[in-house]
Amino acid sequence: MLTVEKIGGTSMSALKEVIDNIILYDRSGETLYNRVFVVSAFSGVTNLLLENKKSKAPGVYQKLARREDFRSELASVAEYLKTLNQQYEYLGLDRNEADQVVDAEMKTALTYLDSAVTMLASGYLNEGILLAAREILASLGESHSAYVLASILQARGLNARLVDLAGTSDSRPLSITERIKDAFQDIDLKSCIVIATGYTKGTEGIMREFDRGYSEVTFSRIAEILKPEEAIIHKEYHLSTADPGLVGLDNVKPVGNTNYDIADQLADVGMEAIHPKASKPLEMAGIHLRIKNTFQPEHPGTLITKDYISKLKRIEVITGTDQQLLIDIYDPLMTGNVGSDLAIMQCFADYGISYTFKATSANSISIVIWESDLDEALIAALRKKFERVTTHPIAMVCLLGSNMDQPGLLANATAALARAEVSVIAIGMASGRVNIQFAVDREQFKAAITALNKAVG
Repeated sequence: MLTVEKIGGTSMSALKEVIDNIILYDRSGETLYNRVFVVSAFSGVTNLLLENKKSKAPGVYQKLARREDFRSELASVAEYLKTLNQQYEYLGLDRNEADQVVDAEMKTALTYLDSAVTMLASGYLNEGILLAAREILASLGESHSAYVLASILQARGLNARLVDLAGTSDSRPLSITERIKDAFQDIDLKSCIVIATGYTKGTEGIMREFDRGYSEVTFSRIAEILKPEEAIIHKEYHLSTADPGLVGLDNVKPVGNTNYDIADQLADVGMEAIHPKASKPLEMAGIHLRIKNTFQPEHPGTLITKDYISKLKRIEVITGTDQQLLIDIYDPLMTGNVGSDLAIMQCFADYGISYTFKATSANSISIVIWESDLDEALIAALRKKFERVTTHPIAMVCLLGSNMDQPGLLANATAALARAEVSVIAIGMASGRVNIQFAVDREQFKAAITALNKAVG
């Protein structure tokens, strides 16, 4: 059956395991083919090209945007890619040829980036040029990793086809969808393995809307077009009932089945099975999504479907984040005043900030956002409209499941938190009962997850 599969950056860096556990595992002859692999850049490369996703340490893009010396930074990235080429030479990569490809890609990119700098210096253009530069730089990582994997497979005698969607030398004004359709129109999928870049060049700019989630969008768009029997994401871990780093490996197990609604709930607290904007096309097309562990190829992983409802009343995942912020808006005039909530939401819309949780009382509305999204201008705008606005760093802990309609579940969960001496700041539960949310003090995040996993997991 046709599958479209995505391999993440951390998995890609374990390239031998990718080849043994994903490409070749339990397959031979014709069964090796009829598969499309969408690959991310090797782990850490995109951080070097753009900025570190966690620490925000500047990469090539940030140097360019600040009008600093980005050329030496880009040269360092080129040397690092050549180091990776050397590292994977034993797998069958022609290192000299791979190094020449790196040099050619970097030369082309530098030509474009130098032109961008010239335009920036003119003072006529700024944001648009910077966005274009970000697109160019982002594409380099995926072009390199896809080339390396395809070349190794070809050296091993497999019919591997490289599909570089970065379009570095293609000036045609194609949209993302048009470029993908154009690239695949003449490929006989049944007789080859396709290795496609996670970055796709398009007139709309894939980075502009999705930023660092672009590889999953490419993966999703390819699946939407090709209509595979199954879409698969290979990660370095299982989608588990809880975070083993918090509760211990012996206290979790892989989630066997769930649905796209639960996948959205996970993404809302940063535990992405898949980027929400990438999951929607799959869900609407009725394509099943499987999450697999690269290092346990024999395990079927987690199957995510549109209509799955657990036959048993149970919690599927206990998760959360300690990187959120509670904004409490108080005003005695809220009581009976139509439009208070609307005024608050308009402020959030004006500053482009979405929330993950909201609770109300007679005179106050509490809203939880990602701490990284905090804009002091938003707080100032709210304070102009309401008597008191305060902010508190918090953690959010969630019980998720497709069928959690258990009498006493909420009582048992709050009792477990009380026994662990975890104070609950706020609780939220929509009528669909797929997500029960507890806002707690940030310092009590691990204790809350552990207590809930022990009591109701």
